[in-house]
Amino acid sequence: MDAKVIPGPGKTRAARAGGGRNSIQSVDRALLLLETIAETGGEATLTELATRTGLNISTCHHLLATLIQRGFAAKVPGRRLYALGARILYLGHACLQVDLPRRAQPFIERISQATGETVHLAALQGDAVVTLLMREARHAVRVDTGTVGKSDAAHATATGKAMLAWLPEDEIRRILAGGMERFTETTITDFSALVEELRLVRRNGFALDREEFQPGVTCVGAAIRDHAGAVVGAISASAPGMRANEKHIALMRDEVVSATRALSAELGEPQSQPNAQGPQAVAV
Repeated sequence: MDAKVIPGPGKTRAARAGGGRNSIQSVDRALLLLETIAETGGEATLTELATRTGLNISTCHHLLATLIQRGFAAKVPGRRLYALGARILYLGHACLQVDLPRRAQPFIERISQATGETVHLAALQGDAVVTLLMREARHAVRVDTGTVGKSDAAHATATGKAMLAWLPEDEIRRILAGGMERFTETTITDFSALVEELRLVRRNGFALDREEFQPGVTCVGAAIRDHAGAVVGAISASAPGMRANEKHIALMRDEVVSATRALSAELGEPQSQPNAQGPQAVAV
């Protein structure tokens, strides 16, 4: 019996890059390059990519140039290495946001059961805070916090501030470039004052909205972060003034922070692992 020839990794990958009858070869090859960069730990030389994929160096170079132009790949400054581009993160976050409501549902229900209040799951999309999921309060008297959809009140809501707190200052400025509308007498409309507020949010691990968006409504929110520490969303609980005493706000804070830490841990966020130090339980 003749010996069976098993092709090496390079040939296997090249064959895979060729695609099937309905595939476009250049697209297959470009995706193969991205997968290969990821498999090598996020960085690779042109020669290494050509060897691993079985493609010639010229083909790799032209495909990488296109991927760099579109933001899916990047050159490592000062080194002859190629890395995954920021556009990959953008798509990853967008994909995660589609899956986020399903993952967050049991945590939302838990907060609702414990507090009886309205609970929101939100994410940043562009310069808007988008409510992805909402659970109405169990009490007869409840707050009217709107419906699922977009809001331009990132600076005035607990979910918005919880997410903004983990972004670079330049990104915060971009998101708020359209202005900081005053919704109530307590809305923060000065950028410097907001930056100071966000420092407290980052230090404490949660954000407070004391009637900054709606009169008579207090909210507590905390961010959800992924394996890279990037913000992918936030959860908040909202209560009307008649129930928003310090004890009840502390309960909402504890439930929201516990839920976001557990959900972040599911997504691989290192500081949310069981042995990581939690947010400071400061007075609210």
